[in-house]
Amino acid sequence: MHLFEVFDVSMPISPGMTVWKDQEAKRPIFTVTRDFATGPDGKRSGAHETRVCLDTHTGTHVDAPLHMLPEGAPLETEAQAEAADSHPTAWVGNGWVLDLTALPRGSAIGPGDIDGALDQLAVSVQDVRDSYLLLKTVNGQRDWRASFDPQFVYVGAAAARHLVELQVRGVGLDALGIERDQPGHPTHQALLGAGIMIVEGLRLAAVPAGEYTVVVAPLRLLDTDAAPARVLLVREMRPPIVTAM
Repeated sequence: MHLFEVFDVSMPISPGMTVWKDQEAKRPIFTVTRDFATGPDGKRSGAHETRVCLDTHTGTHVDAPLHMLPEGAPLETEAQAEAADSHPTAWVGNGWVLDLTALPRGSAIGPGDIDGALDQLAVSVQDVRDSYLLLKTVNGQRDWRASFDPQFVYVGAAAARHLVELQVRGVGLDALGIERDQPGHPTHQALLGAGIMIVEGLRLAAVPAGEYTVVVAPLRLLDTDAAPARVLLVREMRPPIVTAM
């Protein structure tokens, strides 16, 4: 029998969650439109309903090329949704969590940091091709309800170019942005321009470094520049070693 360990590395969504630069316009709004006492028509209701207003870049989310590239594609178009050859498996793949927690707050992740973390796991360049690399940093030690930290660890432009050279499928970071408003947004430009998926807002503090099956499940919003996502990491659990007495 195979036993699997599953990590949900998504941020819970609530009005009290961390949002980009603590901007109130980015904060989710939950409105109860119907409760058991009163419905929208003022009459007694037998159900409970809530309306949620979200920015597409809320919490754990996936960026589409349209986010930073004027001619970039959205996550999915209506035509793609209707096509018979739609490939939902594109969101599921092999990946590694890389431990970069030694980098101090405010650091830019560089190519050497990524290579060093891969070496620690004995992972080769060939292994990471078409895989996810999820970068675990000190960012993840903050609570998901804490105020926004403008000095979060981010992916530098040189590291982004290196990830393009590695031909990875996707890159994830435990911060609400993969870069900190660098002029021209070179990290986003490099990754999205190469068709590499960007996943922001991960929660990796409790996840050991290593290999996983990565499941990225964004809301199926059509023609948008981003979408909130549920992200699951799955790995097979090794049975305990039993020694004879």
